[in-house]
Parts: sequence; structure tokens; C-alpha cells
Amino acid sequence: MVTLAVSAEGPGAWDEWRKAFQEVAPQIQTVSWFDPAFDPSKADYALVWHPAPGDMAKMAKMRAMLCSGAGVNQLVGRGDFPKDVMLVRMGGDQTAVLMADYVLWAIVSLLRDARTWALQQERKIWRRNLEYRTSAETTIGILGYGNLGSAVARRLSKAGFQVSAWCRRVRPVEDIPLYFGEDGKVELLGKTDILVNLLPSTPQTRGLIDAEFLSHLKPGGSLINVGRGDQVVAEDLISALDSGRMPGAVLDVFAPEPLPEDSAFWQHPKVFVTPHVAAEASCKMQAAYVAGAIGEIEAGKVPALTYHPDWGY
Repeated sequence: MVTLAVSAEGPGAWDEWRKAFQEVAPQIQTVSWFDPAFDPSKADYALVWHPAPGDMAKMAKMRAMLCSGAGVNQLVGRGDFPKDVMLVRMGGDQTAVLMADYVLWAIVSLLRDARTWALQQERKIWRRNLEYRTSAETTIGILGYGNLGSAVARRLSKAGFQVSAWCRRVRPVEDIPLYFGEDGKVELLGKTDILVNLLPSTPQTRGLIDAEFLSHLKPGGSLINVGRGDQVVAEDLISALDSGRMPGAVLDVFAPEPLPEDSAFWQHPKVFVTPHVAAEASCKMQAAYVAGAIGEIEAGKVPALTYHPDWGY
């Protein structure tokens, strides 16, 4: 029996994780990282999110670390990150479906100018802001076509939207039109009515969505950011919204988090703010995914969402 040390979400989350693993993966022995009697050298795997300083150095002899989130930039940039230990990102069917559901909601909210409805309700204003553009008349551009991006693209295509995506690396031709490289990115932006950012946080993507980037977006184009908060230059996005060039934005991720109380995003009439909730699967579903990844590793396989240092995610 393999042993999994659970650190993710801190000591307060341990009991929920323990029950989830008992239900979906009783073959895995789980222990709390925070148990005073716990010896890291006795564990085969660790489930982490944002370990305390120095904790990851204690995982250097483990077979793998598994992250409870899809992003791992908060781990790989630390000095105590054990570079020789496999790191697996969170995935699973529920995560992908939740993300697709969220993005579909966000797109329809932007299409129908639902932010205006919400503000009018707060003020008891009855004003009919009619919008006539349909899904078939709307082009969605997706930045990032990995596990989540491809699931979102398929869902939106089935809902009747015109969908294209941008990838960093060339892929085989698919039903979804794909663009590659810097020229492809600019071409995609110029055709996009609503841009969905699903890119991971890497040195190449941090600060990516700035004034120059937004200038390439089709006039009247909107933004949905479910990638990482450090990819958006807040001042440049607010400027584009205030100028009237962009009609709206839905933002689920921020830098830093929680979003500071003095952030202009909170009260902006063209911005929907959600608290990093787009695609967090239930504890039970995450436990099932972790158990499946551990099973693959034990069988000598490499899980699909294993972190690649040369890719940055």
C-alpha cells in the first residue's frame, strides 16, 4: 500500500480529504502532513497546494507530488522545489466540465450585457438594454488548447459559437481551427469577439495581456480571464474598458488573491468579478483523479498532466 501525505489547503481541510480518499481510494493510505507524528520520509506521494516554506524540500525522496490545482507556478518558482521529483497538475472530467460551464455562463453574460442588469437591479432601475447578437454570430478565441482549453472549445462549438484557439506548439489539424506562433496569435485576436484566456502562468505569459496585446483584439471584443491573474496588466485592461474599446470583462483570477479591497475591478461597471471559482472540482472528484494518477505512476506511466520544466507548465 502506498502512502499519500496530504498538505493541500492546510490542516483544516484534512478531515474532508481523509473521508474523500477513504470513499474513492481505500487502497491508498493517507496521512496528514500536519500530524506531529508524521515522518515525511515514510510517504511515497504528497498532495500539495501552497506548502509552508521549506516543506517541499522534505518531499525530495518521494515518487511524485500532486497539486490540488491546475496551475503550479506557485510551486516551481520556489527555492525548496525538488526539481527531480515528478509534479502532476490537477485535472479530471469534473474540472473540465466545470470550466466549460463557467466560460459558457461568462460568454452569455457578456453577450446579453448582464452586468448592466445586475447594476440596474441594485438601483431598482427598469431599463431594457436589448442585445441581438446570437451565438452563431459570435466568434470566440481561446488562448491555450490543453486539457481545459480543448474541453471549453468543444462545449462552445456545440452551443453554436464560432470557435478558434491559439496554441504555442503546432498540433495536428482538428475540428476547432487552431493558430500558432506570434503571427497566429495576432490573427486570432483580430477576429475575436470574446477572448477566453486559459494559458498557464509562465515567464512568457506573465504580463501578456497589456495595452499592446489588447490593441490587436477586434474592436468591441471582450475578455474572460480564467488563466492566471499575473497575465493581465490591470491598468491597461481598465483603460481599454474606460475608453469604450472593450465592452466588458469577466475575471476569475487576480494578482494578488484575494483581490485587494482598493482594486478598481470591484466597482467597475463593465467587470464581473468572481473569486477564483471557475473550475474547482469537489474534494471527492479531486481525490479520484489523484488516485488515478498515482495508479499510473505505480504502473510505470507518466500522467498526461505532468509538469514539463521546458514548457513551463
